[in-house]
Amino acid sequence: MNNNPLEKFIEGKVCLYAADRGWVTYKFTSPARAAVPDRLFITPFGRVIFVEFKRKGMKPTPAQSREHDRLIRQGCTVRVIDCVSDGIDLVDADWGM
Repeated sequence: MNNNPLEKFIEGKVCLYAADRGWVTYKFTSPARAAVPDRLFITPFGRVIFVEFKRKGMKPTPAQSREHDRLIRQGCTVRVIDCVSDGIDLVDADWGM
């Protein structure tokens, strides 16, 4: 197995895991705004989490970091996931439900 899988592999595995547990995972693009996170994850209880997927060890670009900070200042939850196990942990976390 590849020790550093592509971002789309990580994203696909985590999205399938989340969907199997009742989460909704929308691919997120904004024609009017660059550098938005890759996905909107919505828990079965309505909590919304913005998720940026990266390859292991990769960091968001400066533009992505600025957009993440902007969302966080608005009270949003933003997570950067760079491996499948971290994505599974995100889904399995207690989101205060």
